[in-house]
Amino acid sequence: VNMERTLTIFLLLSTLLCARAFSTSGDGLIRVNLKKVKFDDTNRITSDLVLDEGDLLIESIRKYKQSANNLVDQQEPDIVSLKNYMDAQYYGEIGIGTPQQKFTVVFDTGSANLWVPSSKCIFSLACLVHTRYRSGQSQTYKANGTPAAIQYGTGSISGYFSQDNVQLGDLVVIDQIFIEATREPGVTFLAGKFDGILGLGFKNISVGNAVPVWENMVNQHLVKEPVFSFWLNRKSENGEGGEIVFGGVDPKHFTGEHTFVPVTQKGYWQFDMGDVIIGGKPAGFCTNGCSAIADSGTSLIAGPSEVVKQINDAIGAAGVLNEEYQKAVKLLGSHVFDQLVNSVENATQLCAHIGACPRQPGASSIGIKSVVDSSDDVSSGFEDTPSCTACKMIVSRAHSELMENETRDSILNLGSDNPLDQSIIDCAKISSMPTISFTIGGKEFQLSPDQYILKVGEGASARCISGFIALDIPPPRGPL
Repeated sequence: VNMERTLTIFLLLSTLLCARAFSTSGDGLIRVNLKKVKFDDTNRITSDLVLDEGDLLIESIRKYKQSANNLVDQQEPDIVSLKNYMDAQYYGEIGIGTPQQKFTVVFDTGSANLWVPSSKCIFSLACLVHTRYRSGQSQTYKANGTPAAIQYGTGSISGYFSQDNVQLGDLVVIDQIFIEATREPGVTFLAGKFDGILGLGFKNISVGNAVPVWENMVNQHLVKEPVFSFWLNRKSENGEGGEIVFGGVDPKHFTGEHTFVPVTQKGYWQFDMGDVIIGGKPAGFCTNGCSAIADSGTSLIAGPSEVVKQINDAIGAAGVLNEEYQKAVKLLGSHVFDQLVNSVENATQLCAHIGACPRQPGASSIGIKSVVDSSDDVSSGFEDTPSCTACKMIVSRAHSELMENETRDSILNLGSDNPLDQSIIDCAKISSMPTISFTIGGKEFQLSPDQYILKVGEGASARCISGFIALDIPPPRGPL
Protein backbone atom coordinates (compact mmCIF):
# COMPACT_ATOMS: atom_id res chain seq x y z
CA VAL A 1 0.00 0.00 0.00
CA ASN A 2 1.39 3.40 -0.94
CA MET A 3 0.28 6.25 1.28
CA GLU A 4 1.98 9.63 1.08
CA ARG A 5 0.97 10.40 4.64
CA THR A 6 0.59 7.00 6.20
CA LEU A 7 0.08 7.12 9.93
CA THR A 8 -1.95 10.13 10.89
CA ILE A 9 -5.30 10.76 9.30
CA PHE A 10 -8.87 10.09 10.35
CA LEU A 11 -11.16 9.75 7.31
CA LEU A 12 -14.71 11.00 7.73
CA LEU A 13 -17.45 11.45 5.13
CA SER A 14 -20.42 13.80 5.20
CA THR A 15 -23.68 13.10 3.39
CA LEU A 16 -24.70 16.72 3.73
CA LEU A 17 -21.53 18.04 2.18
CA CYS A 18 -20.54 15.47 -0.40
CA ALA A 19 -21.03 16.06 -4.12
CA ARG A 20 -20.08 13.56 -6.77
CA ALA A 21 -16.65 14.37 -8.16
CA PHE A 22 -15.35 11.57 -10.32
CA SER A 23 -13.06 12.28 -13.24
CA THR A 24 -11.19 10.26 -15.83
CA SER A 25 -8.18 11.71 -17.58
CA GLY A 26 -5.72 10.70 -20.28
CA ASP A 27 -3.46 9.02 -17.72
CA GLY A 28 -6.04 6.28 -17.25
CA LEU A 29 -6.70 7.06 -13.60
CA ILE A 30 -10.24 7.41 -12.32
CA ARG A 31 -10.17 10.11 -9.67
CA VAL A 32 -12.42 10.57 -6.70
CA ASN A 33 -11.57 13.94 -5.20
CA LEU A 34 -11.36 14.85 -1.55
CA LYS A 35 -12.98 18.15 -0.69
CA LYS A 36 -12.28 20.61 2.07
CA VAL A 37 -15.52 22.13 3.28
CA LYS A 38 -16.50 24.94 5.60
CA PHE A 39 -18.44 24.25 8.77
CA ASP A 40 -21.91 25.63 8.07
CA ASP A 41 -25.30 25.70 9.73
CA THR A 42 -26.35 22.44 8.10
CA ASN A 43 -23.40 20.58 9.56
CA ARG A 44 -24.03 22.18 12.91
CA ILE A 45 -27.29 20.25 13.26
CA THR A 46 -25.54 17.25 14.77
CA SER A 47 -22.66 19.01 16.49
CA ASP A 48 -24.94 21.37 18.41
CA LEU A 49 -26.40 18.31 20.10
CA VAL A 50 -23.02 17.67 21.71
CA LEU A 51 -20.15 20.15 21.24
CA ASP A 52 -19.09 23.26 19.35
CA GLU A 53 -16.83 23.09 16.28
CA GLY A 54 -13.46 22.86 17.99
CA ASP A 55 -14.70 20.52 20.68
CA LEU A 56 -16.43 18.33 18.10
CA LEU A 57 -13.09 17.92 16.36
CA ILE A 58 -11.34 16.96 19.60
CA GLU A 59 -14.11 14.47 20.41
CA SER A 60 -14.07 12.94 16.95
CA ILE A 61 -10.29 12.49 17.01
CA ARG A 62 -10.95 9.61 19.36
CA LYS A 63 -10.16 6.46 17.45
CA TYR A 64 -13.04 4.47 15.99
CA LYS A 65 -10.66 1.54 16.28
CA GLN A 66 -12.04 -1.97 16.37
CA SER A 67 -11.44 -3.39 19.83
CA ALA A 68 -8.26 -5.47 19.97
CA ASN A 69 -10.19 -8.02 22.02
CA ASN A 70 -12.43 -8.70 19.01
CA LEU A 71 -9.56 -9.34 16.57
CA VAL A 72 -8.34 -12.73 15.39
CA ASP A 73 -5.21 -13.27 14.38
CA GLN A 74 -7.41 -5.21 -16.99
CA GLN A 75 -9.08 -2.05 -15.46
CA GLU A 76 -7.29 1.27 -15.02
CA PRO A 77 -6.79 2.60 -11.49
CA ASP A 78 -9.93 4.11 -9.99
CA ILE A 79 -9.75 7.25 -7.84
CA VAL A 80 -12.31 8.29 -5.24
CA SER A 81 -12.36 11.88 -4.02
CA LEU A 82 -12.15 12.66 -0.34
CA LYS A 83 -13.36 15.61 1.69
CA ASN A 84 -11.24 17.27 4.37
CA TYR A 85 -12.72 18.52 7.64
CA MET A 86 -10.28 20.77 9.50
CA ASP A 87 -7.23 18.80 8.28
CA ALA A 88 -8.14 15.94 10.63
CA GLN A 89 -11.04 14.16 8.98
CA TYR A 90 -11.02 12.89 5.40
CA TYR A 91 -14.00 11.16 3.84
CA GLY A 92 -15.44 10.15 0.44
CA GLU A 93 -18.53 8.92 -1.37
CA ILE A 94 -19.64 5.48 -2.50
CA GLY A 95 -22.82 4.09 -4.03
CA ILE A 96 -24.73 0.98 -2.93
CA GLY A 97 -27.50 -0.75 -4.89
CA THR A 98 -29.19 -0.29 -8.27
CA PRO A 99 -29.96 2.53 -8.75
CA GLN A 100 -27.17 3.86 -6.56
CA GLN A 101 -27.87 5.12 -3.06
CA LYS A 102 -25.07 7.52 -2.10
CA PHE A 103 -23.24 7.30 1.23
CA THR A 104 -20.22 9.01 2.73
CA VAL A 105 -17.77 6.64 4.39
CA VAL A 106 -14.48 6.45 6.25
CA PHE A 107 -11.91 4.57 4.16
CA ASP A 108 -10.38 2.82 7.15
CA THR A 109 -7.31 0.59 6.82
CA GLY A 110 -7.70 -0.25 10.52
CA SER A 111 -10.89 -2.30 10.07
CA ALA A 112 -12.25 -4.64 7.40
CA ASN A 113 -16.07 -4.39 7.24
CA LEU A 114 -18.33 -2.08 5.24
CA TRP A 115 -21.37 -0.78 7.09
CA VAL A 116 -23.94 1.95 6.56
CA PRO A 117 -27.10 2.90 8.49
CA SER A 118 -30.20 0.86 7.66
CA SER A 119 -33.67 2.25 6.96
CA LYS A 120 -34.71 -0.06 9.79
CA CYS A 121 -32.56 1.92 12.24
CA ILE A 122 -35.24 4.13 13.81
CA PHE A 123 -34.29 4.29 17.48
CA SER A 124 -30.72 5.65 17.17
CA LEU A 125 -30.44 9.38 16.61
CA ALA A 126 -27.17 8.89 14.73
CA CYS A 127 -29.07 6.96 12.04
CA LEU A 128 -31.78 9.58 11.76
CA VAL A 129 -29.34 12.36 10.90
CA HIS A 130 -27.46 10.33 8.28
CA THR A 131 -28.38 8.67 4.99
CA ARG A 132 -29.92 5.21 5.43
CA TYR A 133 -29.82 2.25 3.05
CA ARG A 134 -33.21 1.12 1.73
CA SER A 135 -32.98 -2.44 0.43
CA GLY A 136 -36.45 -2.31 -1.13
CA GLN A 137 -35.28 0.38 -3.54
CA SER A 138 -32.40 -1.68 -4.98
CA GLN A 139 -32.86 -4.11 -7.87
CA THR A 140 -29.59 -5.90 -7.01
CA TYR A 141 -30.22 -6.40 -3.26
CA LYS A 142 -29.92 -9.94 -1.91
CA ALA A 143 -31.07 -10.78 1.59
CA ASN A 144 -28.71 -12.36 4.12
CA GLY A 145 -29.94 -11.45 7.60
CA THR A 146 -27.07 -12.87 9.68
CA PRO A 147 -26.67 -10.74 12.84
CA ALA A 148 -23.51 -8.65 13.08
CA ALA A 149 -21.94 -6.26 15.61
CA ILE A 150 -18.71 -4.26 15.73
CA GLN A 151 -17.19 -2.76 18.86
CA TYR A 152 -14.89 0.20 18.17
CA GLY A 153 -12.68 2.03 20.65
CA THR A 154 -15.24 4.81 21.17
CA GLY A 155 -18.46 3.42 19.78
CA SER A 156 -20.30 0.42 18.46
CA ILE A 157 -22.82 -0.61 15.82
CA SER A 158 -25.02 -3.65 15.39
CA GLY A 159 -27.35 -4.91 12.71
CA TYR A 160 -27.32 -7.65 10.09
CA PHE A 161 -25.50 -8.61 6.91
CA SER A 162 -26.94 -7.80 3.48
CA GLN A 163 -25.61 -8.14 -0.06
CA ASP A 164 -25.64 -5.64 -2.91
CA ASN A 165 -23.45 -4.01 -5.55
CA VAL A 166 -21.07 -1.31 -4.32
CA GLN A 167 -19.71 1.43 -6.60
CA LEU A 168 -16.48 3.33 -5.97
CA GLY A 169 -15.69 5.87 -8.65
CA ASP A 170 -16.40 3.98 -11.87
CA LEU A 171 -15.77 0.53 -10.39
CA VAL A 172 -18.68 -1.71 -9.40
CA VAL A 173 -18.06 -4.51 -6.91
CA ILE A 174 -20.70 -7.19 -7.47
CA ASP A 175 -22.52 -8.88 -4.56
CA GLN A 176 -20.59 -7.20 -1.75
CA ILE A 177 -21.47 -8.39 1.76
CA PHE A 178 -21.97 -5.42 4.11
CA ILE A 179 -23.68 -4.59 7.38
CA GLU A 180 -26.94 -2.70 7.61
CA ALA A 181 -26.60 -0.98 10.99
CA THR A 182 -29.87 -0.97 12.89
CA ARG A 183 -28.38 0.39 16.11
CA GLU A 184 -25.76 3.09 16.66
CA PRO A 185 -25.99 3.83 20.40
CA GLY A 186 -24.60 6.91 22.12
CA VAL A 187 -23.13 10.01 20.53
CA THR A 188 -19.99 8.61 18.88
CA PHE A 189 -21.45 8.31 15.40
CA LEU A 190 -23.93 11.11 15.94
CA ALA A 191 -20.99 13.53 15.97
CA GLY A 192 -19.33 11.90 12.96
CA LYS A 193 -19.45 13.63 9.61
CA PHE A 194 -19.82 10.30 7.81
CA ASP A 195 -22.61 7.78 7.27
CA GLY A 196 -20.58 4.59 7.61
CA ILE A 197 -17.16 2.97 7.45
CA LEU A 198 -15.50 1.09 4.60
CA GLY A 199 -12.80 -1.14 6.04
CA LEU A 200 -9.65 -1.71 3.96
CA GLY A 201 -7.96 -4.14 6.35
CA PHE A 202 -7.48 -7.87 5.83
CA LYS A 203 -10.24 -10.46 5.98
CA ASN A 204 -8.92 -12.03 9.18
CA ILE A 205 -10.08 -8.99 11.17
CA SER A 206 -13.44 -8.87 9.41
CA VAL A 207 -16.49 -9.46 11.60
CA GLY A 208 -18.43 -12.46 10.30
CA ASN A 209 -15.49 -13.38 8.04
CA ALA A 210 -17.03 -11.16 5.35
CA VAL A 211 -14.79 -10.59 2.34
CA PRO A 212 -13.67 -6.92 2.41
CA VAL A 213 -14.46 -4.57 -0.49
CA TRP A 214 -10.78 -4.29 -1.49
CA GLU A 215 -10.30 -8.07 -1.63
CA ASN A 216 -13.40 -8.38 -3.81
CA MET A 217 -12.01 -5.69 -6.14
CA VAL A 218 -8.91 -7.83 -6.65
CA ASN A 219 -10.83 -11.12 -6.89
CA GLN A 220 -13.22 -9.66 -9.48
CA HIS A 221 -10.27 -8.32 -11.53
CA LEU A 222 -11.48 -4.74 -11.28
CA VAL A 223 -8.04 -3.22 -10.69
CA LYS A 224 -4.90 -3.22 -12.80
CA GLU A 225 -2.57 -3.64 -9.81
CA PRO A 226 -3.30 -4.96 -6.30
CA VAL A 227 -2.39 -1.54 -4.86
CA PHE A 228 -4.41 1.28 -3.34
CA SER A 229 -3.02 4.63 -2.27
CA PHE A 230 -4.03 7.83 -0.50
CA TRP A 231 -3.22 11.44 -1.23
CA LEU A 232 -4.34 13.65 1.68
CA ASN A 233 -4.30 17.37 1.02
CA ARG A 234 -3.75 19.85 3.83
CA LYS A 235 -4.60 23.55 4.08
CA SER A 236 -6.23 23.51 0.66
CA GLU A 237 -7.72 26.78 -0.54
CA ASN A 238 -10.03 25.36 -3.22
CA GLY A 239 -11.67 22.65 -1.14
CA GLU A 240 -9.75 19.74 -2.68
CA GLY A 241 -9.21 17.34 0.18
CA GLY A 242 -7.35 14.55 -1.59
CA GLU A 243 -8.12 11.19 -3.14
CA ILE A 244 -7.93 7.45 -2.74
CA VAL A 245 -6.71 5.52 -5.78
CA PHE A 246 -7.71 1.89 -6.32
CA GLY A 247 -5.36 -0.03 -8.60
CA GLY A 248 -2.29 2.20 -8.57
CA VAL A 249 -0.87 5.58 -7.61
CA ASP A 250 -1.48 9.04 -9.03
CA PRO A 251 1.84 10.48 -10.29
CA LYS A 252 0.46 14.01 -10.02
CA HIS A 253 0.65 13.85 -6.25
CA PHE A 254 4.15 12.67 -5.43
CA THR A 255 7.76 13.24 -6.46
CA GLY A 256 10.73 10.90 -6.17
CA GLU A 257 10.36 7.24 -5.22
CA HIS A 258 8.08 5.54 -2.74
CA THR A 259 9.60 3.55 0.10
CA PHE A 260 8.24 0.01 0.28
CA VAL A 261 8.32 -2.17 3.40
CA PRO A 262 6.89 -5.70 3.83
CA VAL A 263 3.61 -6.33 5.62
CA THR A 264 4.77 -8.31 8.66
CA GLN A 265 1.37 -9.43 9.92
CA LYS A 266 -1.92 -9.48 8.05
CA GLY A 267 -4.92 -7.94 9.76
CA TYR A 268 -3.94 -4.32 9.93
CA TRP A 269 -1.38 -3.08 7.38
CA GLN A 270 1.48 -3.76 9.80
CA PHE A 271 5.20 -3.24 9.23
CA ASP A 272 8.48 -2.92 11.16
CA MET A 273 9.73 0.51 12.15
CA GLY A 274 13.08 1.79 13.37
CA ASP A 275 13.74 4.47 15.97
CA VAL A 276 12.02 7.81 16.55
CA ILE A 277 14.34 10.82 16.12
CA ILE A 278 13.59 13.91 18.20
CA GLY A 279 15.47 17.05 17.22
CA GLY A 280 18.12 14.99 15.46
CA LYS A 281 18.72 12.64 18.41
CA PRO A 282 17.54 9.00 18.55
CA ALA A 283 14.97 8.59 21.31
CA GLY A 284 15.77 4.92 21.89
CA PHE A 285 12.12 3.87 21.82
CA CYS A 286 12.71 1.35 19.04
CA THR A 287 16.32 0.29 19.55
CA ASN A 288 15.22 -3.32 19.12
CA GLY A 289 12.60 -2.46 16.51
CA CYS A 290 8.93 -1.57 16.74
CA SER A 291 5.78 -2.70 14.97
CA ALA A 292 3.58 -0.02 13.41
CA ILE A 293 0.43 0.11 11.32
CA ALA A 294 -0.60 2.45 8.51
CA ASP A 295 -4.08 3.38 9.71
CA SER A 296 -6.17 5.80 7.67
CA GLY A 297 -8.81 5.73 10.42
CA THR A 298 -6.72 7.55 13.04
CA SER A 299 -6.46 11.35 13.05
CA LEU A 300 -3.23 11.60 14.97
CA ILE A 301 -0.01 9.61 15.38
CA ALA A 302 -0.83 7.03 18.03
CA GLY A 303 1.58 5.07 20.18
CA PRO A 304 2.07 3.47 23.60
CA SER A 305 1.34 5.85 26.48
CA GLU A 306 4.92 5.79 27.76
CA VAL A 307 6.38 6.70 24.39
CA VAL A 308 3.81 9.38 23.57
CA LYS A 309 4.31 11.02 26.96
CA GLN A 310 8.05 11.31 26.33
CA ILE A 311 7.47 12.80 22.87
CA ASN A 312 4.94 15.28 24.22
CA ASP A 313 7.28 16.21 27.05
CA ALA A 314 10.05 16.83 24.49
CA ILE A 315 7.89 19.18 22.43
CA GLY A 316 6.48 20.95 25.50
CA ALA A 317 2.91 19.68 25.17
CA ALA A 318 0.82 19.21 28.30
CA GLY A 319 -2.45 17.39 28.88
CA VAL A 320 -4.26 20.54 29.99
CA LEU A 321 -7.68 19.32 28.97
CA ASN A 322 -7.21 16.04 30.77
CA GLU A 323 -6.37 17.80 34.03
CA GLU A 324 -9.43 20.01 33.64
CA TYR A 325 -11.53 16.98 32.80
CA GLN A 326 -10.47 15.20 35.98
CA LYS A 327 -11.36 18.30 38.02
CA ALA A 328 -14.65 18.72 36.19
CA VAL A 329 -15.73 15.10 36.75
CA LYS A 330 -15.03 15.45 40.45
CA LEU A 331 -16.86 18.76 40.75
CA LEU A 332 -19.65 18.46 38.19
CA GLY A 333 -20.18 14.75 37.55
CA SER A 334 -23.15 14.31 39.88
CA HIS A 335 -24.86 17.43 38.56
CA VAL A 336 -24.36 16.31 34.96
CA PHE A 337 -25.84 12.91 35.79
CA ASP A 338 -28.90 14.45 37.46
CA GLN A 339 -29.52 16.88 34.63
CA LEU A 340 -29.16 14.20 31.95
CA VAL A 341 -31.48 11.82 33.77
CA ASN A 342 -34.07 14.59 33.64
CA SER A 343 -33.34 15.20 29.92
CA VAL A 344 -32.15 18.75 30.40
CA GLU A 345 -30.85 20.58 27.29
CA ASN A 346 -27.87 19.83 25.07
CA ALA A 347 -24.23 19.97 26.16
CA THR A 348 -23.73 23.72 25.72
CA GLN A 349 -26.97 24.57 27.51
CA LEU A 350 -26.41 22.05 30.29
CA CYS A 351 -22.89 23.25 31.05
CA ALA A 352 -24.11 26.84 31.12
CA HIS A 353 -27.04 25.76 33.30
CA ILE A 354 -24.75 24.27 35.96
CA GLY A 355 -22.30 27.16 35.66
CA ALA A 356 -19.35 25.50 33.96
CA CYS A 357 -19.63 27.58 30.79
CA PRO A 358 -20.63 31.21 30.24
CA ARG A 359 -24.39 31.50 30.34
CA GLN A 360 -26.44 32.70 27.43
CA PRO A 361 -28.76 35.69 28.03
CA GLY A 362 -31.80 34.57 29.94
CA ALA A 363 -30.35 31.21 30.99
CA SER A 364 -30.59 30.07 34.59
CA SER A 365 -27.92 28.43 36.71
CA ILE A 366 -28.10 26.03 39.62
CA GLY A 367 -25.50 28.22 41.30
CA ILE A 368 -22.43 26.11 41.96
CA LYS A 369 -20.27 28.66 43.75
CA SER A 370 -16.93 27.33 42.60
CA VAL A 371 -17.65 27.74 38.92
CA VAL A 372 -17.83 30.84 36.79
CA ASP A 373 -20.48 33.38 37.74
CA SER A 374 -21.97 35.99 35.46
CA SER A 375 -20.49 38.71 37.63
CA ASP A 376 -17.21 40.14 36.35
CA ASP A 377 -15.63 40.05 39.77
CA VAL A 378 -16.28 36.37 40.44
CA SER A 379 -13.73 33.88 39.15
CA SER A 380 -13.09 30.27 39.92
CA GLY A 381 -10.72 28.87 37.34
CA PHE A 382 -13.56 27.40 35.30
CA GLU A 383 -14.03 30.32 32.95
CA ASP A 384 -11.28 29.25 30.56
CA THR A 385 -11.98 27.30 27.39
CA PRO A 386 -10.47 23.97 28.49
CA SER A 387 -12.77 23.79 31.53
CA CYS A 388 -15.89 24.59 29.56
CA THR A 389 -14.76 22.02 27.02
CA ALA A 390 -14.19 19.50 29.81
CA CYS A 391 -17.77 19.90 31.02
CA LYS A 392 -19.15 19.37 27.54
CA MET A 393 -16.98 16.30 27.13
CA ILE A 394 -18.43 14.93 30.38
CA VAL A 395 -21.92 15.51 29.04
CA SER A 396 -21.06 13.80 25.77
CA ARG A 397 -19.56 10.72 27.42
CA ALA A 398 -22.12 10.58 30.23
CA HIS A 399 -24.93 10.72 27.68
CA SER A 400 -23.31 7.80 25.89
CA GLU A 401 -23.05 5.87 29.15
CA LEU A 402 -26.71 6.55 29.92
CA MET A 403 -27.71 5.25 26.51
CA GLU A 404 -26.01 2.01 27.53
CA ASN A 405 -27.95 2.03 30.86
CA GLU A 406 -24.80 2.53 32.90
CA THR A 407 -25.00 3.65 36.51
CA ARG A 408 -24.10 6.88 38.27
CA ASP A 409 -20.89 5.23 39.55
CA SER A 410 -19.71 4.33 36.05
CA ILE A 411 -20.31 7.89 34.90
CA LEU A 412 -18.48 9.39 37.86
CA ASN A 413 -15.51 7.15 37.03
CA LEU A 414 -15.22 8.64 33.54
CA GLY A 415 -12.23 10.68 34.56
CA SER A 416 -10.18 7.58 35.32
CA ASP A 417 -9.77 6.31 31.75
CA ASN A 418 -7.95 9.35 30.38
CA PRO A 419 -10.59 10.34 27.80
CA LEU A 420 -8.85 13.59 26.94
CA ASP A 421 -5.41 12.27 26.23
CA GLN A 422 -4.81 14.87 23.54
CA SER A 423 -2.12 17.28 24.71
CA ILE A 424 -2.21 21.03 24.23
CA ILE A 425 0.72 23.20 23.14
CA ASP A 426 1.16 26.97 23.22
CA CYS A 427 0.63 28.02 19.59
CA ALA A 428 3.31 30.71 19.96
CA LYS A 429 5.96 28.03 20.58
CA ILE A 430 5.47 26.06 17.36
CA SER A 431 8.41 27.68 15.58
CA SER A 432 10.83 26.61 18.32
CA MET A 433 9.70 22.98 18.58
CA PRO A 434 11.92 20.12 17.31
CA THR A 435 11.57 18.06 14.17
CA ILE A 436 10.22 14.55 14.84
CA SER A 437 11.34 11.77 12.49
CA PHE A 438 10.28 8.15 12.05
CA THR A 439 12.63 5.54 10.60
CA ILE A 440 10.81 3.30 8.11
CA GLY A 441 12.60 1.03 5.66
CA GLY A 442 15.92 2.54 6.72
CA LYS A 443 14.76 6.04 5.71
CA GLU A 444 13.95 8.93 8.03
CA PHE A 445 10.55 10.55 7.44
CA GLN A 446 10.63 14.01 9.02
CA LEU A 447 7.73 15.99 10.43
CA SER A 448 8.16 19.68 11.16
CA PRO A 449 6.23 21.25 14.07
CA ASP A 450 3.58 22.77 11.82
CA GLN A 451 3.03 19.29 10.36
CA TYR A 452 2.59 17.43 13.65
CA ILE A 453 0.54 20.13 15.40
CA LEU A 454 -3.19 20.41 14.70
CA LYS A 455 -4.43 23.99 14.96
CA VAL A 456 -8.10 24.53 15.77
CA GLY A 457 -9.50 28.02 15.30
CA GLU A 458 -7.78 31.31 14.51
CA GLY A 459 -6.37 34.30 16.37
CA ALA A 460 -6.60 34.54 20.13
CA SER A 461 -9.10 31.67 20.34
CA ALA A 462 -6.85 29.21 18.47
CA ARG A 463 -5.93 25.97 20.21
CA CYS A 464 -2.97 23.85 19.18
CA ILE A 465 -3.18 20.10 19.76
CA SER A 466 -0.21 17.75 19.75
CA GLY A 467 -0.29 15.30 16.86
CA PHE A 468 0.77 12.47 19.18
CA ILE A 469 -1.86 10.53 21.11
CA ALA A 470 -1.70 7.57 23.47
CA LEU A 471 -3.26 4.33 22.22
CA ASP A 472 -2.27 1.15 24.03
CA ILE A 473 -2.91 -2.03 22.04
CA PRO A 474 -2.54 -5.07 24.29
CA PRO A 475 -0.58 -8.21 23.29
CA PRO A 476 -0.61 -10.24 21.15
CA ARG A 477 -1.60 -7.54 18.61
CA GLY A 478 0.30 -4.85 20.43
CA PRO A 479 2.10 -2.83 21.37
CA LEU A 480 1.94 -0.89 18.11
